[in-house]
Amino acid sequence: MKKILFVCTHNAGRSQIAEGYMNAHYGDRYQAFSAGSDPAASINPYAVYTMAEIGIDITAHRPKLIDDFDGIEMDLLVTLCDSGTCPLFPWAKETIHQTFADPARIDGTEEEIRAGIREIRDAITTWIDESFGKS
Repeated sequence: MKKILFVCTHNAGRSQIAEGYMNAHYGDRYQAFSAGSDPAASINPYAVYTMAEIGIDITAHRPKLIDDFDGIEMDLLVTLCDSGTCPLFPWAKETIHQTFADPARIDGTEEEIRAGIREIRDAITTWIDESFGKS
């Protein structure tokens, strides 16, 4: 099984959404994890709520520090930062940098936030097709 690590700053929204979506839809072929360079105290409750709307339960997820994965080889590192410098992870065979707005900072409507989740979903599908083929 290929391992994927999604990383953002606080590991409270974007990377948690990506981990949950990846494991729910591709968990038979890939094992996804998430972490942050400066983890929040808890996951963003709106991330939990909106993922539940699409049938994915991430209530047991907790923010983790990227250092918790030191020495664990990953097939793919996906950085989901929206500004500044994304963390490095030397044990990844391949790295993808993708910018997504942080759901914790979105002041838009619920539909705009749901659109952000769809954007992450669509990007994951593209990464699977481009990075690992359709296997």
